Amino acid sequence: MSRGAYLLNLGRVPYSHAWELRRSLAAAVSQGAVPDTVLFLEHPPVITLGRRTEEGELHVPDGAAVEILETDRGGKSTYHGPGQLVCYPILDLTRHGQDVKRYCRDLEEALIRTLAGVEIEATRIEGLTGIWVESGPVPRKIASIGVHITKWVTTHGYALNVDLDTAPFTEWITACGLEDASFTTIASELGRTISVEEVRPHAADAFAEVFDLVFEDLPAEDGAGLWPQPIHAQLTAKPTGSPRTGTTQGVEQVPVTP
Repeated sequence: MSRGAYLLNLGRVPYSHAWELRRSLAAAVSQGAVPDTVLFLEHPPVITLGRRTEEGELHVPDGAAVEILETDRGGKSTYHGPGQLVCYPILDLTRHGQDVKRYCRDLEEALIRTLAGVEIEATRIEGLTGIWVESGPVPRKIASIGVHITKWVTTHGYALNVDLDTAPFTEWITACGLEDASFTTIASELGRTISVEEVRPHAADAFAEVFDLVFEDLPAEDGAGLWPQPIHAQLTAKPTGSPRTGTTQGVEQVPVTP
């Protein structure tokens, strides 16, 4: 039986603001105050470090306009930026099988179906996380997955490369700890420009199908009470200026690595 869930399309949100929002929503979902909630958004340029990030993965050039933040998710380093669709599911897995491996595989399936909606055939590769395009001589990573689960409530999620410069994945970091990996975007695979807004409905439909949800759109301005009001104000305001460069300490909890 399908379950109701909230869907928030938040536009471009600084990573630290989205992190606080995820924590607030995770607490609300855990307490049964709100149903499962899925966030779709973009981030200003940011490198996030998972719990398995190793020394030497970062080689960011001096003066690069990018934040560098530690997180509580599993996995290694990755890059987020405008033109990438980020999905943060806040789900109570007691409603979805209480199986971490199944959850990760379901995220992968949602990505595969999203890409099929824009006529790209994408696959899993045994032993590697994320989703790949294998047509041609070299597999190319098009989406990354990193999750964190506390008391069966999920945070973090996936990042799908829609239309952005992939140079930071190789020039600024050793993305996901993969040496010599190739990265791609939907735009590169289609040979045309494409917006996050064009891809997002495919992503929402695919997620709803895989997780058997019926979404109710919840505009950010209608979400008062779901998160602390200072965060609400920051999310509904248009971001201005350049992202700062620096680090922030990740929160506690044990991450789950797919």
